[in-house]
Amino acid sequence: MFDFIQLGHAALCGASAILALAGLTWLASLYKGDVSIVDSAWSLLILLAAVVYALTLPASGPRAAGVLALAALWALRLAAYITWRNWGEPEDHRYVAIRARNQPNYEFKALYLVFGLQGVLAAVVSLPLLAALASARALNPLDVAGIALCTAGLAFETVADWQLARFKAGPANRARVMDRGLWRYTRHPNYFGEFCVWWGFFLIALAGGGWWTIVSPLLMSVLLMKVSGVTLLEKDIGERRPEYCDYKARTNAFFPGPRRGNP
Repeated sequence: MFDFIQLGHAALCGASAILALAGLTWLASLYKGDVSIVDSAWSLLILLAAVVYALTLPASGPRAAGVLALAALWALRLAAYITWRNWGEPEDHRYVAIRARNQPNYEFKALYLVFGLQGVLAAVVSLPLLAALASARALNPLDVAGIALCTAGLAFETVADWQLARFKAGPANRARVMDRGLWRYTRHPNYFGEFCVWWGFFLIALAGGGWWTIVSPLLMSVLLMKVSGVTLLEKDIGERRPEYCDYKARTNAFFPGPRRGNP
């Protein structure tokens, strides 16, 4: 059984740390003139929450070391990759559109429209980590399933990002569509990997009795498939990459599957 008073205190401390880091990132965005840096900070907000949970809880259960290690691998890899990918690039076109819609004084509106919102979402998404860290239940088969799914998702998105980076490095591929490797079976293997990571963390939390944290993977699934992931990315990609319509007709959007039509 969980002590929900202790959980509430740890959750409040974690949320406060998240919002503090989000605020600092906003200040950095003012200096840089680019709110895209929030993407680099996203995973670090969640990792910071996990560390604060571990430090705030009176005692950590048998899952603590494994969960913190997996969270650190996921967060540091994602933050490093996004930072490397965006280095020297102009502000992401998604944020340019948000900036244009929210003038005047967008720089200050971004504090709550972008950074505050990301902080709230990070606090909700991090709940399985809190439950897993707090649970004193013995390890069981659900933990094994969760670790396996989380690890597979991390590997899947890492390979997908590496394949895309190699593809983009070729000058001849500048305006072409990546349809090789994992991208042959799903148009968004990196998002599918994220999906697996957070359902894996939920299974670990569930193994410890944290069934109520299902809000986290459900939220991530909606974000990845319907909000800031697939739907937003594909909104205008056909205009920028004419080959994408054909790729879209032949390839699953999210869940990997065999290619349709000509191989």
